[in-house]
Amino acid sequence: MSYHLPVLGKECVEALVLKKDGVYVDATFGGGGHSRLILKELGDKGRLLGFDKDEDALQNIPEDARFIFNPHNFRYLKRFLRLHEVEAVDGILADLGVSSHQLDQAERGFSFRYDADLDMRMNRQDGRKASDLLNTYSTQELQRVFSEYGEVRNAKSLAQRIVQERSARVVKKTGEFLTMIEPLIRGFRNRYMAQVFQALRIEVNDEIGALKVFLESTLEALKPGGRLVILSYHSIEDRLVKNFLKTGNFEGKVVQDAFGNIEKSFRRINKKIILPSQEEIRKNPRARSAKLRIGERI
Repeated sequence: MSYHLPVLGKECVEALVLKKDGVYVDATFGGGGHSRLILKELGDKGRLLGFDKDEDALQNIPEDARFIFNPHNFRYLKRFLRLHEVEAVDGILADLGVSSHQLDQAERGFSFRYDADLDMRMNRQDGRKASDLLNTYSTQELQRVFSEYGEVRNAKSLAQRIVQERSARVVKKTGEFLTMIEPLIRGFRNRYMAQVFQALRIEVNDEIGALKVFLESTLEALKPGGRLVILSYHSIEDRLVKNFLKTGNFEGKVVQDAFGNIEKSFRRINKKIILPSQEEIRKNPRARSAKLRIGERI
């Protein structure tokens, strides 16, 4: 399977694994690249719990007694830690990017490079597809999705075009969708389409909602001194992660106690984001937009 190379693998593992016999979480297992690097650093008593709701990830589970796989979204982190009788962990890693495998599988509908069903579900057992949204959402709902999750400049015109055109035909395939919106594409075509498809994917999978639940759950899941290591790939996610690590909320609002002391949940290990080197980007072009942020639970 063509999963992407683990982005900033060395940097992630060095930031995460501070105790050889600790308990860690790979919240976005995917192809297992980061998990394998973590397992190399763990001692015999170390444990690693992996999470991924994509059924294709099952084929990448390492044969290692120290590894426990949970075929579920990372938003259920606390529930499954309790199931495995883990009170708190020493570190949590999340790589929020879409895997190369998902992008390269035409039938998954994640990429505009292939004429396939507009699916985009991370878990294909979930109900609604991207085509369902395009055929049922109102103009206002579509505008919100494209504006908030894709930062598409002409989100209103795009939404109006979709609603107008779908009255004559149901949209099911990528090619049909591209033909429908071709007159509205602005600037660089690939960049524009990447923004549109990103917005649909985020909405289909409730990625922002899941990320918020996950981040809040780390407050209980991490031991004091435990590390939260997050790779993000677009400004929407990165803003949430940055604000959460800095202030403990998603708005970035500084909260003070009765004595004027600033309340903090994390100590930021790197106030300046860590980016992939040009060498890594050359070897793995999909790493180019990655941003790494690290926090230590107070």
